[in-house]
Amino acid sequence: MRLFSFYSMRKPRQFEHKPIYWNPRKEALEDRIRKVKREMGVLDERPEDYKPSIKGSFIEGTTHLKKSRMKGDDIRNRVYKNMRLILVLTILAIVFWFLFIKQ
Repeated sequence: MRLFSFYSMRKPRQFEHKPIYWNPRKEALEDRIRKVKREMGVLDERPEDYKPSIKGSFIEGTTHLKKSRMKGDDIRNRVYKNMRLILVLTILAIVFWFLFIKQ
């Protein structure tokens, strides 16, 4: 049994959808036709509207995750901030103990 740890954060499970009926050649052909129509100007679709992949779209939909990505925060920075907070709280608890309880 593994106890809760601040040092090794487990990655969240990824969503994996495996379609039952999927033809990769047909999908590649449709993507190619769409790109050619867009280049020719026949298709009236803006590039912002078309998203072939949804990777990263959750982060763009939330404000706090978007801000942390813009700052350049990653998992190491968050762990460092948590450890610094624990250290400060420990020091404050020791000072409190020396000043008020040990008298």
